[in-house]
Formats: sequence, C-alpha cells, structure tokens
Amino acid sequence: MTANRRSRNITEGVARAPNRSMYYALGYEKSDFSNPMIGIANGHSTITPCNSGLQALADAAVDAVKAAGANPQIFGTPTISDGMSMGTEGMKYSLVSREVIADCVETSVQGQWMDGVLVIGGCDKNMPGGMMGILRSNAPAIYVYGGTIKPGHWKGQDLNIVSVFEAVGEFSRGRMSEEDFEGIERNAIPGTGSCGGMYTANTMSSSFEALGMSLLGSSTMANPDDEKRESAAESARVLVEAVKKDLKPRDIVTKKSIENAVALIMATGGSTNAVLHYLAIAHAGGVEWSIDDFERIRKRVPVICDLKPSGKYLATDLHRAGGIPQVLKILLKAGLIHGDCMTITGRTLAQELEGVPETPRADQDVIHPIDKPLYAEGHLAILKGNLSPEGCVAKITGLKNPVITGPARVFDDEQSALQAILDGKIVAGDVMVLRNLGPKGAPGMPEMLAPTSAIIGAGLGESVGLITDGRFSGGTWGMVVGHVAPEAAVGGPIALVREGDTITIDAHELLLQLDISDEEMAKRRAEWKQPGPRYKRGVLAKFHALTGSASRGAVLDDF
Repeated sequence: MTANRRSRNITEGVARAPNRSMYYALGYEKSDFSNPMIGIANGHSTITPCNSGLQALADAAVDAVKAAGANPQIFGTPTISDGMSMGTEGMKYSLVSREVIADCVETSVQGQWMDGVLVIGGCDKNMPGGMMGILRSNAPAIYVYGGTIKPGHWKGQDLNIVSVFEAVGEFSRGRMSEEDFEGIERNAIPGTGSCGGMYTANTMSSSFEALGMSLLGSSTMANPDDEKRESAAESARVLVEAVKKDLKPRDIVTKKSIENAVALIMATGGSTNAVLHYLAIAHAGGVEWSIDDFERIRKRVPVICDLKPSGKYLATDLHRAGGIPQVLKILLKAGLIHGDCMTITGRTLAQELEGVPETPRADQDVIHPIDKPLYAEGHLAILKGNLSPEGCVAKITGLKNPVITGPARVFDDEQSALQAILDGKIVAGDVMVLRNLGPKGAPGMPEMLAPTSAIIGAGLGESVGLITDGRFSGGTWGMVVGHVAPEAAVGGPIALVREGDTITIDAHELLLQLDISDEEMAKRRAEWKQPGPRYKRGVLAKFHALTGSASRGAVLDDF
C-alpha cells in the first residue's frame, strides 16, 4: 500500500473530482495526489513569547515535508498565555485551551484524512492538547516543541518568569527596592521561547522525548537558536518516514512508554501539572493509567536534576549538560525505564540512546549521578486522606520537612487569598485553603502562581501550607497541595472546611487530613448546598457541564 493510506479517501476515484478540484486551487498537480498529506499544526501566535517564535519552525517543517516528497497542509491551533492570564479571570480558559487544541488537531486530521501530522507548540497546554489530539486521531505523528527561552539578567542574576512573580511578594513586603523590582520586571523575559525552568512547558516537552514522540535532544533547545529550526526540519523528515512505515502514535504510546515519561518527570523535578496531563493523555490513547501509578513510579525514581523552581538551573543549562538524552541514559542504565519501547524514528529508545554516555560529565552539576541524587525518591507525591479521598498532588522538592499541621485559612477565590498574603494577614503555621477553583468550580481549574509566589516572596515558603482544588504553575514550589479531589463544587470534603479547623499535610505519610470527626463531617455535608454554574453560555459553561474529576485528568469525554 502507498503512503497516502488515509488521504486517498478524498483524492482517488471519479467521485472525488470535486475534492481534487479544490486541491488544484491550492496549487497541487496531479502527481501530488499519490503523495502523503502531512498536517502541520502550527501554534504560532503573537499572544505570548512562548509561541511567537514558532513560525520559523513551521516554515522549516513545510520545506522539509516538500523535500521529502509529501504535501504539507498548515492549520492553526490556539493558545492562552498562562503567564499573562495568571491571577485573573482569563486563567480559567487555560485548561479549557488544552481541550480546544486537542479538538483542533483531531478535527483537522480526521476531517481532512491527513496521512500524518506534525504538531508545533509552545505554551503549557500546547503539549498535552496536541498529544491528546494526536492520540485520538492515531495517524502517524510527531511533536515539535517550540523551544525554551533564554534566561534574562539583572545585576548578574539569571532571571525567568517566576522571578517576577516572587518579586511581587518581596516588593509588597518591603524586602526589595523599587529599582530592583522594575529591573526584574523589564529584564526577566529577553525574547522568544517558553518559560525557562522545569515548569510545565519544559516538563511536558521533555517527557515527550521519553514517551518516544519527539526527537531526542529537541526539548531543551532554545527557540532562537539555529539548531531548533534544524530539529523541526529533521522532525518533518522522520515523520514522512513514519507515514511510509505506518508507524502510529498508539504503537508508541503504551503503558510502558508512559512509565518512561513519568520516570523522566520525576528525575527532572517536573511540574505537578504533568499528573493531570498524563492522566488525560493516557485516556486519549486508551492506555490504562491511574493517579496511583504516579506514586508507584515516584517511589523508585530519584530526582537527579537540579532545576528550577526548587533547584538552581534552567533548561538551557540542562541542554549544555547533556539534555534529556543524558538523563534517560542514566535511568536506562539503572533499570528505571524500558529501553525496548518504540520511538517515532522506528528505533527503540535503547537504540536511540546508544551513543550517549552512561554517566554525566564531571564538569557540570546540573545532572547528578544516580548514586548521588538530590532526593532519593521522586517529588510529585500523591496524598490521600479524609480531605482528598480520590487523591491530590504535592510537590515536595526544595522543602526541609514537607509536614505541617495548622489552622485553616479559608478562601473561596484566588484574589482575596493573594491580598491576604500581601497584607501580611497570613502567618507562619497557617494552612491556606483555596477552593471552588476546581475543574467544575472555577470552572477551568486555574493555576495559583500568584499566591504561591507571594508566599515564597514573603519568606513563608517553609512555614505556610496551601491546599486547593485548583492547580499550580510548574513554577510553584513550597508546602503546596493541588488537584484536591473530589473538588468543592461537587461536595468534596474541601467544601466542608471551616476557618480555624486543624489541617495536616504530611508528605511522608502521604496524608491530607482534616481534624474533625466522621460525625461532624457528615453533619456538614448534610448542610452543604451545591452552588449553581457560574457561566450559562460559552466554553466555560460547556467545560463546567462536561469535565470530570482532576483525579482522572479533568477530561471532557470520561463517559
């Protein structure tokens, strides 16, 4: 069979003459119809620096597809800038955009019978949204990450977007001069590329290397560099070969390859959002995967990369130190990942890693040897207890002791919680509860980088706890617990917490506990009244109506 296995449905036969006529209008020749149609899902936009450098990558991919004897078909996917929408009503649309991106990819690939698709993305939800669309369509595919940003600089210090959020807390508490505050603000983001630490964008893109769906070494490249464009072109060439071989995403994305991806996330100290997104990716691919699987992987994989937000280095530093291939080779040698998993190149992961050293270079300290990890176990702990019977996610790196018991300080919105921190009303020992911010409650499960960064900026990162049924940015660290499920909007226990109640966060015991009796819990539940939806029309109303629990990825098709 020829490589146009799918597109021949709309290009071959007498009945398809109208279809071909439309292709002729696009400049096609008769000979083109026997060649594969390759979708280029282009996430370029001038909304955010994360995506403003993607057009050059799309152009490189288009040229490479043509040179490989295939037909590029460009279509767009939207994005929301998490960094810009953070702390505002706009942040409710961020997780929604994951579903919209997935729908865009699936709709275009399936509706146009594309033979393959190359997805290019930048900001956080571009990665899981693109991968979910890829897996739903199951046409040969490859993911091209737009690349990380280079660090900004102020007074000899490397900066990134989280530097600015934390500066808000420091400046508000009188711990930073106005000169430094403005200097950080103006210099933190020097150009194009996604946020520079091991935040959500870099976490997800790095994990796609381990998953087998992106070229090795591609995820830590900086967007402005020539090697990023060259990698996009090479990705296109690899995809055309995969189309010829009929190598499909579901041949690559299996339970074992997801285990590889999650192991890589643990080893690099990646974002809490990876839990939510891999639950959704597994669901899209028909792979059996639960929130408890993350805890299973965490217990056996150490953190070996010293990366922000809780560490010292940025993605560009990781790239110079050997990048994700070096990390994967260390994990492979230690028996912590599956080397026999297929990759988009048609070679196994072990084969792809053959030329990579088994130990990290001695002239760097970004990647640690497996016998000298930063932490003996992974950093994304799944806690359960009477406050979160379905599970929640705690990021425990960077903490001397991830345990706190203290009085609940209850907030039903992010803005009032942030103001309380900035006004000095939150003190050491408090456990902040931010609720009605889950998938249904907000709706859209917004991230909480503003309040968590303000806590850090106020010097309370080790002494104040924060739990929420919303999410955290990949740039968050501290005594924080997110994705509390069931959420408040459906009557989860977090809805029943009252000001002054005693709450325990204990990452050692994997416990999130409200210190009240079962009888008192039942009494409060009987008194609780479910709030109505906040939105009656539009995408937020649809998301509220359709979304499932965070413990299952907050997907819209969990029927």
